[in-house]
Amino acid sequence: MALNNNKFDALNNSEDSEDDETSFAEERKKKDLALPPIQVPREEHPLQYTYCLWFSRRAPGKHAAPQSFDQNLRLVGRFASVEQFWSYYCHLIKPCELSGHSDFHLFKDGIKPMWEDDANRCGGKWIVRLRKGLASRCWENLILAMLGEQFMVGDEICGAVISIRFAEDIISVWNRIASDQATTNRIRDTLRRVLNLPPNTILEYKNHTDSLKYGMVVSPFK
Repeated sequence: MALNNNKFDALNNSEDSEDDETSFAEERKKKDLALPPIQVPREEHPLQYTYCLWFSRRAPGKHAAPQSFDQNLRLVGRFASVEQFWSYYCHLIKPCELSGHSDFHLFKDGIKPMWEDDANRCGGKWIVRLRKGLASRCWENLILAMLGEQFMVGDEICGAVISIRFAEDIISVWNRIASDQATTNRIRDTLRRVLNLPPNTILEYKNHTDSLKYGMVVSPFK
């Protein structure tokens, strides 16, 4: 696995011109759908699932249409073991060092970080809004808990996102079945514990099916 020692290099593609994005979008989409299985050497510690780490950035002042969001997604890397994860993570810029409208997406292999993906369409996501300065610590705690299967909900977790914005940062955890309230509540409770959130912290749940039918609907569970 060849890696560059510069932590910014993995994100360099995000600075490409918009002309390049359009011309390479279809080719990249084909490659993403035909990725081979990852081999885990015997001396490494395999994860329960293979994961993909994505990065996206939107230019300031521009509203992303669904197709342009797909084009802005950059696959940073894929990993199937603890050692492979750390080989990527140690070379990445931390979320708190990002600027503007930037996102990291960590999703199971085969699931695109878009609600239109088949694995996400009937699900939703828990949303936590963070004050500035907490993103890096909370993101690391969350993804380590996710890779370590601390949520204890089987295959229900699709992925997680850290969104860096100007006024606040946002963490979200995506799951497959929004109507399974017992499972979504377990995800919520584990998320509270993993992020060490104060008891009065409000978590919002957004149902992707409601978003599809009715627009932006945010419905917190009690």
